[in-house]
Amino acid sequence: MPELSQETERGRGAAPFGLAEVTGPSMVPTLYQGDQLLVRYGARVRAGDVVVLRHPFQQDLLVVKRAVELREGGWWVLGDNAYAGGDSTDYGTVPEELILGRVLFRWRPLRPGQRSPLAVVRWALSAARPVLSSDRSGRAASWRLRAR
Repeated sequence: MPELSQETERGRGAAPFGLAEVTGPSMVPTLYQGDQLLVRYGARVRAGDVVVLRHPFQQDLLVVKRAVELREGGWWVLGDNAYAGGDSTDYGTVPEELILGRVLFRWRPLRPGQRSPLAVVRWALSAARPVLSSDRSGRAASWRLRAR
């Protein structure tokens, strides 16, 4: 159940920013397959932030999740898609040292079939967006946590 391509690791030592590509469904509707992400490595993480982390049991696997709350032992992380799994409900808290960075921005590449002028305009209006932290009043992963 990979979430990010391994491109995230390239060039990490040289700059505090990096790029990643989403390859799984766990963050739908916030992030979709093929979305490109701008990640700030070493950024301070707050509850509600979307983060890139190493999977606690497969540390060569990078995943993207929403940091819900800091608990004893690390961050409780959840995907925005309640049906996809692969988050702290499966593997518990994630130690802080496995959190690599915070997602700042996402953009969706133009799909090959989007060639009509209307499709291109729709894409242009929605392709690039900052990835905002959720708050308790919105449809956030933290709502899922409280509802369980």
